[in-house]
Amino acid sequence: MRPLLYLAAALVVMALAFWAYRENYRTQAQVDQMQSVQREIAGLRETLGVLRAEWAYLNRPERLRQLVDMNFERLRLAPVQSNQFGGPRNIDYPPPDLPAPPEDDDWVAPLPSNNHGAPPPRPFRPGFAVPSVADRSPQE
Repeated sequence: MRPLLYLAAALVVMALAFWAYRENYRTQAQVDQMQSVQREIAGLRETLGVLRAEWAYLNRPERLRQLVDMNFERLRLAPVQSNQFGGPRNIDYPPPDLPAPPEDDDWVAPLPSNNHGAPPPRPFRPGFAVPSVADRSPQE
């Protein structure tokens, strides 16, 4: 019985040694792959730094001014002024998608109201002045 126990222990030690050997090489392969990825990241960061430096060099205001002066006849570029910008009210938004009317002719949609049966107020339009009571002239 004792030799069988020694044989089993030897087999377990050999199996564990084989497992440790494989894990060691797998770990080394993963470390090599990680170092390769880190080298690639470092190279890409260096390239990104060079590209940012080139972008800053090409977008220097004095260089752009020279290009505008050289190509003024062809491009007709002029400096940007503050009155060329608009506000959010100047943006034309697309109209909202309305649902298709139902096929049934008997169906009638109720009018939305929040004034106990009175029609809803008209929406405010920018640039449209609503006359007030103070603006009216007294009637004689």
